[in-house]
Amino acid sequence: MILTLIGMPGSGKSTVGRQLSRRLQLPFFDSDHVIEQRLGCPIKDYFAREGEAAFRDVEEQVIAELASQAGCVLATGGGAVLREANRRKLHESTQVVYLRSSAEEVYRRVRHNQNRPLLQVEDPLARLRTLLAERDPLYRATAHFVIETGRPSVPTLVNMIVMQLELAGLLPPPP
Repeated sequence: MILTLIGMPGSGKSTVGRQLSRRLQLPFFDSDHVIEQRLGCPIKDYFAREGEAAFRDVEEQVIAELASQAGCVLATGGGAVLREANRRKLHESTQVVYLRSSAEEVYRRVRHNQNRPLLQVEDPLARLRTLLAERDPLYRATAHFVIETGRPSVPTLVNMIVMQLELAGLLPPPP
């Protein structure tokens, strides 16, 4: 099984994904890290130099490759759902969990992070609200499961995801 985590930047995809991969004993991939390895530079730098369209082209190639793995947990970048090809590939080839966070929760988590190119604006909270309004329907259309992140701890979120997978018959129930 390939399990993909999607959601806004700062919704916890990488953090939850790492713990989920340990719990399920599957390899973990963060598509943004794979992209940076391939590009040989930070996404922020590539984004500034080549533009968003060029970045999204590389992202689409990497997601197609990672979504074809034998079994893994995959955390995507927040904008991965902007491309129809990514939404289709992820929905058809993987079990997709949307980690849904409010713009205010995301802002609280990422407000001091300078490595998020889309948030380097005058009013990052307003930007997050706009991004969430644009992307939420795409996340929902791609996802098989929606988990509200709210304030639960990472282990609690991992338990919630595992429980959903068990209820759906995708994982064996605990002994």
